Amino acid sequence: MKELLGSKGSGLAEMARLGLRVPAGFTVSTRCCERYEQSGMDFVRRELWEEVLDGVAFIEKTTKRTVFRAGCSLVAAPPLLLSVRSGAAASMPGQMDTVLNL
Repeated sequence: MKELLGSKGSGLAEMARLGLRVPAGFTVSTRCCERYEQSGMDFVRRELWEEVLDGVAFIEKTTKRTVFRAGCSLVAAPPLLLSVRSGAAASMPGQMDTVLNL
């Protein structure tokens, strides 16, 4: 699992599997990183972006918080703060800003 999810992702997945409380989240696999290396932003737009949006929606629902969007009220729901980490063997350190527009 470590080769697919990286050290951090596989550690969190294993803790969740054991029933330990871990923060809501999702992992972009090393396969996605490899596909990005091959296809660039075309892969992100065609396949990955919807999965990222689904992952963020899952976290919003689980935490009852919301990513701030223009026109949204912070009174309606507290803001959702996210941490984006890179740690897989085939990860993209330094490329997170470009790929995910963070």
